[in-house]
Amino acid sequence: MREIGIRDPGKVPLLARLESADRTDLLALGRQMNFASRAVLFHQGEPSTHVLCLVNGWTKVTAAAPNGYEALLALRGPGDVVGEASAILGHPQSETVTALEPVVALVVSGESFLNFMDDRPAVAREVLRLSTERTRAADRRRLESASMNVRERFAVLLLDLARTHGRRTPEGLELAIPLTQQELAGSVGASREMIQRLLKELRDRGAVITRRRTIVIERPDVLRRIAGHVAGR
Repeated sequence: MREIGIRDPGKVPLLARLESADRTDLLALGRQMNFASRAVLFHQGEPSTHVLCLVNGWTKVTAAAPNGYEALLALRGPGDVVGEASAILGHPQSETVTALEPVVALVVSGESFLNFMDDRPAVAREVLRLSTERTRAADRRRLESASMNVRERFAVLLLDLARTHGRRTPEGLELAIPLTQQELAGSVGASREMIQRLLKELRDRGAVITRRRTIVIERPDVLRRIAGHVAGR
C-alpha cells in the first residue's frame, strides 16, 4: 500500500509474511483483547512490556512533539504487529497507537516475542526486513515532503487513501478509514485550519464530498492534476 505517512505500497504485513506454522505458533502465544474505537493501545513514553498482533480493525500510529503537535505516522491494520520495535530495543514506546474503530488484537509479552524470534531465525529475518522497509519508506516520505507544498501533499494523501482504503459508492470512492481533520493535518504536516481550507477548495471544485469523519472522492482527476508532478500519480 502506498503511503505518505500512512502505509507503504505493496508491503505485506508481518503476519502474512510468515510461514503458516510460524504464524500459528506466534498467535498461540497471545491472549485476545478487544479495544473500543479511539481506545489507546500504546502510549508514547510508556514502558515496553508487550507486542500486539492485530487481527481485526485499523489503528493510527502517532508521535507528539514537545510543543503538542501530533504527527500521524502510519496506519496499521489486520496482520500487522505493533510495539515490536520497543520490545526489541528495550526502550519505552516511541509512538502512540490508537484504535480508529473497534480492534481485536492478540497480546504477546515482549519476552515471549523476543524468545520466539531467537528460536525462529526466519521470523527474525522477516521482522528485520519489515523494519528496514519502513525506514526506507520514511526516508522517501521525507524527500517527497521536501519537494511538495501542503496542497500537493494533501492531494497525494487523498489519492493514496483512495487506493488503499477506498470503497466504491454511487457518489465516488469513500475513504473507509475514519480520520479526523486533525489527523489528516498531522499526516501532511499542516494545521487543521489549512486542511479545512483545502477541503473547501476541493468541495468547490466538485472533487470531494465531506461528512463527519468521511470523505468521498468524486473526481480523482482533480487530485491527480494537483499532484501532477509527483511520479506515479
